[in-house]
Amino acid sequence: MPLNRRTFLGRSAAAGAGVAVAGAVAVPAEAHGHDHGHGRPPKRYSFTVMGTTDLHGNVFNWDYFTDKEFDDKSHNDVGLAKISTLVRQVRLEKGRRNTLLIDAGDTIQGTQLSYYYAKVDPITARRGPVHPMAQAMNAIGYDAAALGNHEFNYGIPVLRKFEEQCDFPLLGANALDAKTLRPAFAPYSMHRLRTPCGRDVKVAVLGLTNPGIAIWDKANVSGKMVFPGLEEQAAKWVPKLRSMGADVVIVSAHSGSSGTSSYGDQLPYIENAAALVAEQVPGIDAILVGHAHTEIVEYFVTNKQTGKQVVLSEPLKWGQRLTLFDFGLVWEKGRWSVEKVGAKVLNSNTVAEDPAIAELLGDEHKKVVAYVNQVIGTSTAAMATAEAPWKDEPIIDLINQVQAETVKAALAGGQYAALPVLSQASCFSRTAAIPAGQVTIKDAAGLYPFENTLEARLMTGAQLKDYLEYSARYYVQTPAGAPVDTAKLTNADSIPDYNYDAVSGLTYEIDIAKPAGSRIVGLSFEGKPVDPAAQFVLAVNNYRASGGGAFPHVAKAQQLWANSDEIRNTIIQWVTAKGTVDPATFASVGWKLTRDGVAVF
Repeated sequence: MPLNRRTFLGRSAAAGAGVAVAGAVAVPAEAHGHDHGHGRPPKRYSFTVMGTTDLHGNVFNWDYFTDKEFDDKSHNDVGLAKISTLVRQVRLEKGRRNTLLIDAGDTIQGTQLSYYYAKVDPITARRGPVHPMAQAMNAIGYDAAALGNHEFNYGIPVLRKFEEQCDFPLLGANALDAKTLRPAFAPYSMHRLRTPCGRDVKVAVLGLTNPGIAIWDKANVSGKMVFPGLEEQAAKWVPKLRSMGADVVIVSAHSGSSGTSSYGDQLPYIENAAALVAEQVPGIDAILVGHAHTEIVEYFVTNKQTGKQVVLSEPLKWGQRLTLFDFGLVWEKGRWSVEKVGAKVLNSNTVAEDPAIAELLGDEHKKVVAYVNQVIGTSTAAMATAEAPWKDEPIIDLINQVQAETVKAALAGGQYAALPVLSQASCFSRTAAIPAGQVTIKDAAGLYPFENTLEARLMTGAQLKDYLEYSARYYVQTPAGAPVDTAKLTNADSIPDYNYDAVSGLTYEIDIAKPAGSRIVGLSFEGKPVDPAAQFVLAVNNYRASGGGAFPHVAKAQQLWANSDEIRNTIIQWVTAKGTVDPATFASVGWKLTRDGVAVF
């Protein structure tokens, strides 16, 4: 569906008015209290707001990349089918009418299930299917969900179709129409909870999304939407919600709590701003935090203006946890006010999947399992990522080979065809593998679990040296002679694996005995030291090219070419076209870890 001015303005007008969700009609949860000296105890009422975030297309406790039940070293479980069981238990305990259920975004991207219904059997097709995440969330009975940045990965038409299929609003007070600067989605939803003692409780949910969308999904949103800062938009909307009679204001924010950004100085806004919102904007009672993929059970932030405590909670991603905000209200001076609020999380590995959800989406699950098990070629050798964070492994060389070949073909015959093409790749998963023998879609897709696309950027030798130095911060400084424990060698300063890049086409050493910033030794191209002024083409994913990870130079480098096809699809097509994957034709040791010139491995 084209995004035209009329549909945008129509939606914006509706969004600007907010979404009145007929909430609940509630039974007393707690209607007693202490005598305030007037002969009658004050009226009290309690209710619970449940929250999930970063579901990333997980309905079942299933890993489509390994085609078996999901498991990790902590034995977490994933998926909405598990969450549904927890939600049922909470509603049974509290009374359905004394609960709300919200989400903090990143819903429709992340598994092959969600990919299938965006690309293979798309929900946007005429008489297309209903998205499995919409089906599951509708069945469970969500009241509202904030937009995440990954909602925009498949383009606005897919997101709009998903929005249409949901029985609850998608909220984004800081997702604005680029032309009118009016909300492109509902900024908030208002919910009424009926109490046994007088006036209903009005609960407002304000949705905020991530400003980084402007960078990470530039191709999909540029000229159509803008994403100002969370604090600025919360400061605008929270007083409005209070003036509309909201007794309780909850923010659902697709933004971590750390106050940091991965996009450097490219945007004036903070990526992980949830705690800043709590600190700076008065009138908020609780914030459901998303985006950062960390678990925060209960975290109190003091509002600078009022001195009031605001509770934050972030449940673990993929449906591994369900946050519960428990509110206690008291009727004072003719209105409800929050007397106490706390948060806790429930672990989805403590319950079975809800059979109703499993049955509802059983056919979709079977279709996707059949899809990912299609054989697309063979491999002459087994390859794995287990040691890729500290060794130049053939499986990462495979990604770089596909990217470099794709860029070379795209630039052939043009102005930049003669320049050498280098490529960057990260180890996205330490469990990805290509087996010897038959290779399936799931094997190839498992190398690249993100929906990144490919670009070509023009870089100099000096810029590439800076880029590699920045990447090498990932290693913990380890003196020569000291023992090397691979479990403690990587992820210095909490740098994730996906923000460590290996660059193919160059040879270099990383001296981990040296401090960060002076580790790259012997940087060479075709056997000669790299000339700082020499020009190279870097095949790079759109996340990195648009500033993700804040790597130097690349975001401001000239873009020579860009592609809209996911890199993982390009890998699948490459394997299908070759028929046989032979590491002997592309694997090489271009980089290694050293200390004082001696190889670590």
